[in-house]
Amino acid sequence: MCGIVGYIGPKEKKEILLEGLQELEYRGYDSAGIAVIEGDKLHNFKAVGKLENLREKTKNYASEGFGVSIGHTRWATHGKPTELNAHPHLGAYSYVVHNGIIENYQELKKELQEDGISFLSQTDTETIVHLFEKYHNAGATPFEAFQKTIERLEGAYATLLISEAAPETIFFAKNGSPMLIGFGAEDVYFASSDTPIIGKANEVYYLEDGEYGYVENSTVHLFDANGEKTFVKQPLIADKAMAQKDGYRFFMEKEIYEQSRVMGETMMGRVLEEGIVLDELEEGFFDGINAIKICACGTSYHSALTSAYLFERLAKVRCDVEIASEFRYKEPLLTKDTLFITISQSGETADTLEALKMAKRAGLKSLSICNVDNSSIVRESDTAILTRAGIEKGVASTKAFATQTMVLWMLALYVGQQKGTIDQPTLKQEIDAMLHTPKALVVTDALHAKLHRLSKRYLHGHGFFFIGRDIFYPLALEGALKLKEISYLHAEGYPAGEMKHGPIALADSELFTIALMPKTMHYDKIKSNVEELSARDATICAISPLPFDLADDFVQTTYSSHPMVEFFEMMVVTQLLALEISVRLGNDVDMPRNLAKSVTVE
Repeated sequence: MCGIVGYIGPKEKKEILLEGLQELEYRGYDSAGIAVIEGDKLHNFKAVGKLENLREKTKNYASEGFGVSIGHTRWATHGKPTELNAHPHLGAYSYVVHNGIIENYQELKKELQEDGISFLSQTDTETIVHLFEKYHNAGATPFEAFQKTIERLEGAYATLLISEAAPETIFFAKNGSPMLIGFGAEDVYFASSDTPIIGKANEVYYLEDGEYGYVENSTVHLFDANGEKTFVKQPLIADKAMAQKDGYRFFMEKEIYEQSRVMGETMMGRVLEEGIVLDELEEGFFDGINAIKICACGTSYHSALTSAYLFERLAKVRCDVEIASEFRYKEPLLTKDTLFITISQSGETADTLEALKMAKRAGLKSLSICNVDNSSIVRESDTAILTRAGIEKGVASTKAFATQTMVLWMLALYVGQQKGTIDQPTLKQEIDAMLHTPKALVVTDALHAKLHRLSKRYLHGHGFFFIGRDIFYPLALEGALKLKEISYLHAEGYPAGEMKHGPIALADSELFTIALMPKTMHYDKIKSNVEELSARDATICAISPLPFDLADDFVQTTYSSHPMVEFFEMMVVTQLLALEISVRLGNDVDMPRNLAKSVTVE
């Protein structure tokens, strides 16, 4: 996701900021910018695209003497990737950078506009700097104005603010989004993660949610709800690669653990108590739409299959799902009352992009669900909903799949709202389940340790069957794909009721069956299917909230109130199981053989 750097001290600030932002490139971004105050001189530079564009813009600039400075790499959430939407955002005499999403920004923006304040950008971030200046202009000291501003913000934020009203001070606040303070001999640094300050600072303090304050004369003043507080610094690790992985063995492992936090960002500002809000979609977007066709490949195809159940069950709209590489050559029948949805993590998937172009030539309205703004598929679509997963470095997708599925679930409810096909009690029940999803994605030490122990049983044999019913059938497909991708073991996903129509002929003690057995959906039916496999000596690993006596291995899940909450919890189990099997086999989990992260060829 977005990256923040900040520096206060006497050193040359441009290079500190640019080097720090470069260390945050692995998080993903579409624009970047810096702002510096030295004495009464305020300098600001922004650029769209890669950091070299910003470096080119600043090549004739160098800072001198003591000053304050902030920098940012942006991953668009509100507004397109343009220079106006890039950070830092400017008020009349102050600059701000911000990670996260201000949920009540529309309310704040309206209030500020009524006060006569003009906005330059489409972002939620710009409200912060205008609020600060409003309070300061009304007579508050700079720090009082910052306090008042933070009190008004709802949502997640890590923010740095500098102002000509306090030209030797950096104001900071953290709630939900990560930020730390680094300490050198005579300097103070800020960053979203360790990597930008390794080699510059030797100690660090990781800010907690609700903490805020200011730095003046290299002294940090830290506050929380109880007032000013003391804090304890700790040594800074010196390994940049390990810092990027936050101590995890692999990026894939880190990304599995990130899913709980990332899911909150995907829902932020979109899942409200009274319904789903998708600012990306214009009023009336679904007018005249009577069917949905989704095109995708690989993992994205599995999220699409899951959503087909949700669109038909919740929104009462017919939904067909196509593999993009097949769709391109089948001479499909396309009618203009069909919304064409494409799903791609990178936005550059060649087969999906070509399928989208076919649909556009046929005159269909198009929507893309993607993790990368300004990508080819996003640009080609009429509109797009970003998943906000942040960059995913592991080739085998985890958090991208989870966030795609969540966006599609939200979209199904949104369509139901727009068409009046979902009643209020059902909508409330679905939203309540959504809000519980981040908890279902938390990886506990006990769960990971158990899957590590279980994994040693599954290193041989002649293959795996992942089985499930309804939405758990696409999850079975995805679980099998994860295992194939990184372990190189043969695995297949099947609808559990289909086993008796042929595949059960393979059942013996060397066939490993991963059974997805949710309490909330067809439990007795899938239990019967698993019993048939057990009777033929298949080795059974059951994943369920209900104990299953015939299981050779049993992973007990916690949540059993809603199928989608069970879905996401079981998804984590299958991801971790694939990871641990692959680690035991000695494979490079992040870069499996023969695979690429973005498939840009047919």
